[in-house]
Amino acid sequence: MAAAGELFAEHGVSGVTTQQIADRADVAIGTLFLYASTKAELLIMVQNEKFADAIDRGLTAANAAMGQALPEPVVALIRPVVACIREHAENGRTYLHELVFGDPAEPYRRAGLALSARLEDGITGLLTGGESIDAADAATLARVITAIIHISTTATVYLHSSDEAVLADIRDQIRATLPPLRRAA
Repeated sequence: MAAAGELFAEHGVSGVTTQQIADRADVAIGTLFLYASTKAELLIMVQNEKFADAIDRGLTAANAAMGQALPEPVVALIRPVVACIREHAENGRTYLHELVFGDPAEPYRRAGLALSARLEDGITGLLTGGESIDAADAATLARVITAIIHISTTATVYLHSSDEAVLADIRDQIRATLPPLRRAA
């Protein structure tokens, strides 16, 4: 995993072969495939660890922002997630693409999808905490917000925008999705 992470960070997922990863890890290619059967699975394995850490940091930040009006606690939660996905644009885009379109039964994808669900659950909790948004509506809004995050962090039009500019755009989109009486001023 360390070898794959280093090479993906240096060259991007498209600039690395599984043979290079095996060579860097000082293992035979067959041994590498015991861990993951494709380069995409190796990327997911590496990115899942980063994504989990970003969610943990976001949940901590969101808890600290709980006294603020919506959408600020949600933005606090997603700030490290946005940074994680955009850290290396190609890797982040490929990771999200693989999670959405790959085989959900594959173990690393399944773990990544569980992380995505954890993020949605965190957003749902923030939307229901102290607000009059019921759980079903909050869950639907959380799904919409994660779709906003996905598009805003991967769309080509946002590639050269700063993380703060992307977060500002996401904040505006979240405000537009919230029930009118619950929007922050």
